[in-house]
Amino acid sequence: MNETTARSTQLLRQINSNALLRFALQEQVFTAGEAMAVTGLTRATVLGVCDGLVDAGWLEEVDDAPAAGSTYKGRPARRYQLREAAGVVVGLDAGETSFTATVADLRGRELGTRRQSVDSHALGRAGRGESARELIRLTLHDVGRDLDDVLLTVVGVPAPIDADGMSPEGEFWHLMNSGFASHLHGRVVVENDANLAAVAERAHEPSANQATLLTGERFGAGLIVDGRLLRGPRGGAGEMRFLDTLTAGKFVPDEGGADGFGALARKWARSRIHSYEGQTMLRQMPEGEINAEDVFQAAREGDPFAEDIIARLGARLARIAVVLSSLLDIERVVIAGGISLAIEPVLEHARSLLPTDTGLPLPELIASTFGAEVVVKGAIESALTQVKAEPNAFLPRAARS
Repeated sequence: MNETTARSTQLLRQINSNALLRFALQEQVFTAGEAMAVTGLTRATVLGVCDGLVDAGWLEEVDDAPAAGSTYKGRPARRYQLREAAGVVVGLDAGETSFTATVADLRGRELGTRRQSVDSHALGRAGRGESARELIRLTLHDVGRDLDDVLLTVVGVPAPIDADGMSPEGEFWHLMNSGFASHLHGRVVVENDANLAAVAERAHEPSANQATLLTGERFGAGLIVDGRLLRGPRGGAGEMRFLDTLTAGKFVPDEGGADGFGALARKWARSRIHSYEGQTMLRQMPEGEINAEDVFQAAREGDPFAEDIIARLGARLARIAVVLSSLLDIERVVIAGGISLAIEPVLEHARSLLPTDTGLPLPELIASTFGAEVVVKGAIESALTQVKAEPNAFLPRAARS
């Protein structure tokens, strides 16, 4: 066998192995016949590949002893399943003020989650990296796994991320994108948090043209157009910098720049309550302690001051939705993040303000159902997608032992 033939044979084996592993990752127990039907491989090839994957630690053969009382005398079919110990994936939402780590098995079942508050500016880049490593270690320990079980960790950060995992220059972005690959065990992928939120929403309710607005303290968007996640050469797609430009230039009256809805609700309430002449329950608490949750709760109870803030947020969202829909032909705008569970009054007002005389379909405005977990769920989904796309690029624990 010459070198070219050998390389071709090796490539064919890898293609067949990846095809069968992708099938195994979405099945429970399967037979060679079932794998043949899906992959198009011959029986001999399937059995040979399965034996190789058993040796590599990906699969295990399942005992198929005949049931009691069975009169069937033929040779039982060989049955296989993915080894539970083959590995896990980790999703980490590495925000500015909190970290959330989730461990999931290769079928996407979440095994355990831990959260912790962080002071990123006190920790610095190295401290954020070490805190992330320790949080992941503890989460793995909770579910009886360790660092060597991790095939891939996907980290979501509030910063633009290019295709190489790098962020543009900027003190805040440099802090958020803290060089996690040098602190975490094994293979690590860093991604923008809003992009991961978009991944989670697309997996939950597929849409080829959708904007996921991750909002709380800050505002970012994960943009999916024609089924593809937009990134841009420096990772800046969806950074919503146009809001700062519109505000500064007075092209559109939009106070707040790229602040998120949570930050705006809090800031607007604190800055205006002293000059508000009407009655409001928010005056019962110290001005400096009013938060977004207080504003949303007061609005639900009919407080006119809080309702005015909700209306202003709705008007702002309507403008953003029109811009995104006009530029990108977005069909759906999803509001994601912890505030999404209380955002419906803002959505209702925004829907009422969308123009109906443009001749174009109006974008659907909906709230995410994932709450504060949307980024970490997107990180898990992204990790599993990468493992399934090319399983043999990852080594199960047994092959690394």
